Amino acid sequence: MNNVKPLVKVCGLSTAEDVQVTISHGADAIGFVLTSSVREIAPQDAATLVALVPKDIATVAVFRSEDIPTVVQRARQAQVGWVQLHGQRTKEDVAQAQAAGFKVIRAVRRDATAEEFTDCGEELLLIDASVPGSGESWDYAAVRELAAGRKWLVAGGLSPANVAPALRISGATGADVSSGVESSRGVKDPFLIAQFLDAAKAE
Repeated sequence: MNNVKPLVKVCGLSTAEDVQVTISHGADAIGFVLTSSVREIAPQDAATLVALVPKDIATVAVFRSEDIPTVVQRARQAQVGWVQLHGQRTKEDVAQAQAAGFKVIRAVRRDATAEEFTDCGEELLLIDASVPGSGESWDYAAVRELAAGRKWLVAGGLSPANVAPALRISGATGADVSSGVESSRGVKDPFLIAQFLDAAKAE
């Protein structure tokens, strides 16, 4: 990583305890799911957790297929600084979210078309497994050349055991984790969160 520590985002948090562990172990970003999911929380609950996060750590609201006005409304309620957009998104979508005052992570699947990998002006690209949120690992080196020169996060199937090699072989700017730090689906494990962050930051 050229002696630059990777950016690490822990996603799908829903309790103050998990937020505090994530902060104390050096996360760069914390994600809150505001779309239909086992990890979904209400924007107002996200706002309560966002209030616990220091200003130098990015707070991210995650969306799937909602239109941008809905994204902006919920993200403002949650008082986050970033939005993460999954689904078929355009340069216009990204620009609209940015014009509303948010920085943008645009998520694509590893098997997305070359057109989907085109830079839409987002601050960060996120490359996920073929089935986002599935926890499936994949060949993290497969998109190294396609994503070269971009600021991007590798995601999908990451765990404390494989995040370090995934960062090395992918060439990613950082990593994003959710199911890989859970004791059961949708339930975060503080010990695994700490392990993941420590392993990623050791890179």
